[in-house]
Amino acid sequence: MELLNALDWSLIALYFAAVFGVALWSARRGDTRETSKGYFLAGRNIGWFVVGASLFASNIGSEHLVGLAGSGAASGLAVGQFEILASLILLLLGWLFVPFYLKSGVFTMPEFLERRYSSGARWYLAVISIVGYVLTKISVTIAAGGIVFEALMGIDFWVGALVVVVATGLYTVFGGLRAVLYTDLLQTFVLVGGAVTVTLIGLGQLGGLSELRTVVEPSFFEIWRSSQDSDFPWTGILFGAPILGVWYWCTDQFIVQRVLSASDVDNARRGTIFGGFLKILPLFLFVLPGVVAHGLQQQGRLTLDTPDQALPALVGTLLPAGLRGLVVAGLLAALMSSLSSVFNSCSTLVTWDIYKKLRPSADERTLVRVGQIATAILVGFGLLWIPMMQFISDQLYVYIQSVQAYISPPIAAVFLIGLFWRRVNAQGAIASLVTGFFLGMGRLLLEIQKENLGGSLRWLAEVNFLHFAILLFVACSAVLVLVSLLTPAQSDARLAGLTFATADAAAPAGTEAHHVEPDPSRRRTDLWLSILLAGCVAAIWILFA
Repeated sequence: MELLNALDWSLIALYFAAVFGVALWSARRGDTRETSKGYFLAGRNIGWFVVGASLFASNIGSEHLVGLAGSGAASGLAVGQFEILASLILLLLGWLFVPFYLKSGVFTMPEFLERRYSSGARWYLAVISIVGYVLTKISVTIAAGGIVFEALMGIDFWVGALVVVVATGLYTVFGGLRAVLYTDLLQTFVLVGGAVTVTLIGLGQLGGLSELRTVVEPSFFEIWRSSQDSDFPWTGILFGAPILGVWYWCTDQFIVQRVLSASDVDNARRGTIFGGFLKILPLFLFVLPGVVAHGLQQQGRLTLDTPDQALPALVGTLLPAGLRGLVVAGLLAALMSSLSSVFNSCSTLVTWDIYKKLRPSADERTLVRVGQIATAILVGFGLLWIPMMQFISDQLYVYIQSVQAYISPPIAAVFLIGLFWRRVNAQGAIASLVTGFFLGMGRLLLEIQKENLGGSLRWLAEVNFLHFAILLFVACSAVLVLVSLLTPAQSDARLAGLTFATADAAAPAGTEAHHVEPDPSRRRTDLWLSILLAGCVAAIWILFA
């Protein structure tokens, strides 16, 4: 395996220069450093193309490029189901959730829960989101980046990871969400270009798709697996994965902050549709290279000690000078786009949902400084958590999804049911969230200690994480409904604009609504685009059935 040469390093240096140039340019636009709306929501005047690209780039981190390829090398295309399903969940975000979010004028998802339920619900979501960022975003992104540094760049894991963390943190703190959005736009092109390069060259070296189908087991091309499959049972994919998707794509600050920055409902909705089309790409550009690596291993032309080495091995073994630099730049783009997004989201949550609640009179400079310090502490916790990941799953991407399965069902339940049924109230929401937390964390602890367990506890520790998500969602929904019915209902005045039944009611005084009536012609176009996207997903499901 060859490391980088002077040409590769030049391309990487050019990439870093371009990122900082875009960050500096975007930071100088608008009121980025003058108002909270400018810093945390980019002035709320972003168009659909940037929104969609940022949704994609923020989501596609190094853990996707490394982890999806690793899962592809281990078991085939089935892991791509999470990406395909995301296309449909993004439609749910654009058509169902966005109008409520923008009309309410909220800055954060915890703030929306406070409007809908109570301050207790806001505190819960703010704290659990930050903890979730440590477990599933910061630590995993840094760990995946370490694989890239050691395998391709010859840089020590910790040194390389810390360099990128610091570099990303600098432009994120300086430019706020606007810098994050526009650097995400640049990084989308870089990471897609790098992935296309690896896929085409890998297929060429192998002998094309027909040869790939010859040397790889047929099961690798089946995305629908048995209900008894240990990783991707069809029952879990069909009923469990959407629960994770609703939490991640529709209620997580990390993602929703992008649509909150849109100039109006039309741009937010179209941005989600564009992001949905982009989410079809990972199956072919990130998972397929892992299958190619497995095929090359079957031919004896590549050696993989672990599945997660699939992408670094392809890059280091097959690509010539220059192209290696392009692909490594793509990997760095994925790493930096995810880190910048999580840094900005952490800063927003800490500032608006914790510190400002405790110190409502704090000035803007103090609030931003507190967010910066808190984010640095979270990065430290993320680094400390990395050694624990080996107890969860050998495959990086499956680890991410499994941890999300433990924290997402109660949050998805209170958001979804809260929009559709105004009778659920604050007491029901708190009971559901607390129940979900203890059950989810109990499962996590059982999984870590499963080798020492037996009987029903061993079964609970080993049941597929997607099936567990279904059980947890049902339990939390039942608690939400039952407790709400046993306690007094909330007034319609409090729920104005926050549920379907009260959608047309005037928002409470003091609410800073960010809502422009949709353009009927754009709405019709978006409807047809949404149908086309759903048709593309159906075609992929049929093709790889």
